[in-house]
Amino acid sequence: MNRAGRTLFRISVILLTALILPGCDRQKSKRGYDFIPDMVYSRAYETYSKNPNFKDSITMRVPVAGTVSIGATPFHYTIDSLSWVKAGNELINPYLPTDEVLARGKLIFTTFCIGCHGALAKGDGQLYSSGLYPLKPKDLTAEAIAKVKDGQIYHTITLGFGSMMPHGAQIRPDDRWKLVLYVRKLQKEATTARDTITSAKIK
Repeated sequence: MNRAGRTLFRISVILLTALILPGCDRQKSKRGYDFIPDMVYSRAYETYSKNPNFKDSITMRVPVAGTVSIGATPFHYTIDSLSWVKAGNELINPYLPTDEVLARGKLIFTTFCIGCHGALAKGDGQLYSSGLYPLKPKDLTAEAIAKVKDGQIYHTITLGFGSMMPHGAQIRPDDRWKLVLYVRKLQKEATTARDTITSAKIK
């Protein structure tokens, strides 16, 4: 590069620096220049900004009554004992306990349930056994719960029950049914184990 070229290069660097530095201004009272203004100044109204297009001036709108989001399944039950019994009588599990369904149910159980109920659903999960959670979770393999209908377990997963929080927002409807079948599998295994112990004692 000759002398004239070096001079031109230096002048270009100085000019470029002079243009960039104002945009890097870090003063709290001054935001500096916007590099890409279209991304800084949204044409749409911000979520919590005032909106003159509505009488209440609120931008974030409440969904129209009866609206169902894409992929969601309406659940027309409430969190009370009568609705719980009604769900048991009306809701039928659309899945059969195939290997694929049970594998998915086990994944959901491991993700959402094992922390409280334990790997075998005995109510001895890490949250309780470590002392982090004071109330002992239900033993899902107990005979009383094994007699509960599929729809009632589905209702409990969806809306919660007692100290158990609802999981309807975290677990999709299809996965809830698969989870029910996996719980049934654990219940059968627990019953078989109890029967084996009883038979051994009798002998």
